[in-house]
Amino acid sequence: MLHTLNRLASFYVPVSYQMTSRQTAPAMGFTEHHYLSHDELTLFYRSYGFGERVVVCLPGLTRNSKDFHEIATHLASRYRILCPDLRGRGQSGWDPEWRNYHPATYVSDIWTLVDQLGIASFILMGTSLGGLLSMIMASEQPERITAVILNDVGPEADPAGYARILASLEQRSEARDWQEAARQCKQNHLMTLPDMPDEFWYGYVRKTYREGTDGRPEFEVDPNIVEAIRKGDLSRIAGIKVDPWAVFGAISMPCLVLRGERSDILSAEIVERMSVVKPDLKKAVIPNRGHAPLLYEPESLDAIDTFLAQLPQGNGLYPVSTSPIMSS
Repeated sequence: MLHTLNRLASFYVPVSYQMTSRQTAPAMGFTEHHYLSHDELTLFYRSYGFGERVVVCLPGLTRNSKDFHEIATHLASRYRILCPDLRGRGQSGWDPEWRNYHPATYVSDIWTLVDQLGIASFILMGTSLGGLLSMIMASEQPERITAVILNDVGPEADPAGYARILASLEQRSEARDWQEAARQCKQNHLMTLPDMPDEFWYGYVRKTYREGTDGRPEFEVDPNIVEAIRKGDLSRIAGIKVDPWAVFGAISMPCLVLRGERSDILSAEIVERMSVVKPDLKKAVIPNRGHAPLLYEPESLDAIDTFLAQLPQGNGLYPVSTSPIMSS
């Protein structure tokens, strides 16, 4: 249905493409890489594991690759895990044109990444916005997507939850030090993660902020992303009006949805409607979690492991890589 969407990734010139990488400390279990998007913005991703089967993890609206560290480490003995930072987040470049902060551009960036790595088929795991991107990609090229895991997201969101997220972005204040940043994170996520000790928040804040040149924490998100949400038309992909329920209904491959028990984005009623549209949908409710589960709760790990174990085994790589890779 969405096959008419423009594959913007096809406009890159393979000869000019270069990928850089560096090995992190072995104890961390991942490597870090940069690649060029179709419009030559430098983008970032982490890679875990060395399996032939590939999982691509897509983060939420203002989140980044670090959110998937625990689940990627858990799966790394069985899969190759790719965790990109969407443009404007984490270690990816900030786009000088705020209108490019749009699902069509993000999807193009991910197609560019997997194409350049020579990955023929893969599993998608997406949180919030990353789940919406996963649905679009599964609708565009279903023959390449083995399965989809949606973390607290569906084709419809509770308006109150969406308004809360936007308000939290607009009201975000600078933190004077890491202790204050941790306190802000805890306050913003009390409904989502109500039972976490202070030690957790000192680790979580390092997934949300980076250290600035003055040593103070800086939010790892381009402020223009809020501008894009406020002014952009997110209901159109590559100029085409998109019905999210039709996009979800086009998902033909196995799909698992995780819902936080306390979520104000994905309600139980929406999940039931999803089950009507896709009767073979696998579902799991993660206790005492809002939007969105961390993916390494015991219930999340059990649901993901069970789901993945039921998938057919196969090689996700093309016989030959389609691009030169430069290591540093």
